Amino acid sequence: MILRRISILNYKNIRDATLELSPKMNCLIGRNGVGKTNFLDAVYYLSFCRSAYNTADSQNILHQADFFVLQGSYESDAGEPEDIYCGMKRGTKKQFKRNKKAYKRLSQHIGLIPVIFVSPSDSILIEGGSEERRRLMDVVIAQYDHAYIEALSSYNKALQQRNTLLKQDDEPDASLMDILEMQMAQYGEAIYKKREAFVREFIPVFQDIYRRISEAQEQVSLSYISHAQRGDLLDVIRRDRMKDRAVGYSLHGIHRDDLEMLLGGYPMKREGSQGQNKTFVLALKLAQFNFLRRTASNTTPLLLLDDIFDKLDAHRVEQIVQLVSGEDYGQIFITDTNRDHLDKILSGSGFDYKIFAVDQGEITEKEVNHVQA
Repeated sequence: MILRRISILNYKNIRDATLELSPKMNCLIGRNGVGKTNFLDAVYYLSFCRSAYNTADSQNILHQADFFVLQGSYESDAGEPEDIYCGMKRGTKKQFKRNKKAYKRLSQHIGLIPVIFVSPSDSILIEGGSEERRRLMDVVIAQYDHAYIEALSSYNKALQQRNTLLKQDDEPDASLMDILEMQMAQYGEAIYKKREAFVREFIPVFQDIYRRISEAQEQVSLSYISHAQRGDLLDVIRRDRMKDRAVGYSLHGIHRDDLEMLLGGYPMKREGSQGQNKTFVLALKLAQFNFLRRTASNTTPLLLLDDIFDKLDAHRVEQIVQLVSGEDYGQIFITDTNRDHLDKILSGSGFDYKIFAVDQGEITEKEVNHVQA
């Protein structure tokens, strides 16, 4: 998918911007806090019907404005045009239209324009709890396996009901507890098998990307950890029912799964430098991009890279740009504070790119001196 043209009106600090975009690489240059990330968030919004940052849609409307409008003119991998409109007035529901026809449900739009968004907040994958790393697995698998979504929903429902029984003052009904535990085991085993298969295929893709960015300076790996690896999952869940009762929630099950992140065989969280952590997270996201491109709807995702070059040495920056400008990737949006830095890398590349200057919500295209491919 390619975003040919975007119009933004009253979105966050961007009052009015209409841009004709490069089908390959678009660079937004400006100081911190001037609106570069807000532009990427507008692109994200047109894909996911929500902001990557604000849960309340009204918070995305420019201060003192009554509404915002986003419009994107896309071209599919097959060359078909797609026009997406989103508008919202304060105090009303947002409206999404595809080719001038309103959606009945916003869920119908999700997946049409796949996007991978890499931002500084992704460091939570390394620094945060296991739920962040489970979400990384779930987000990818759910986009190509609808049975996985159903199994995950059924497991979480049984887990929630079991936890409710564990919290009550009276002794839980034993037969009901047995049923819920059997459901957790049944759906949990299915989820475990799908996660295990995904991680097994994901690891070599991730390692290859990290190796290319780091020029093979470090060895990284991922290790999937699950209670389902301890034996029959039903036995594992039931084993500590009394302990579960004491704490008031379920201590065992696939809701405790984790994806251990390793550098040289040791935990990334403890061993990695800022640059290594950033490289690790970027490699995870680019592997996610690669996996979705091969397994989802055969639609090349848009790649949004927000401030990814900070804390990285020049060699890694150059390797990243060379990697994402290859034929495996489609349209890319990059933000940075240093134009000279980016110009130096891009000017000799030979591929098409555009540079836009961002200043207090104003976005203007700048001339570039290179021969377009």
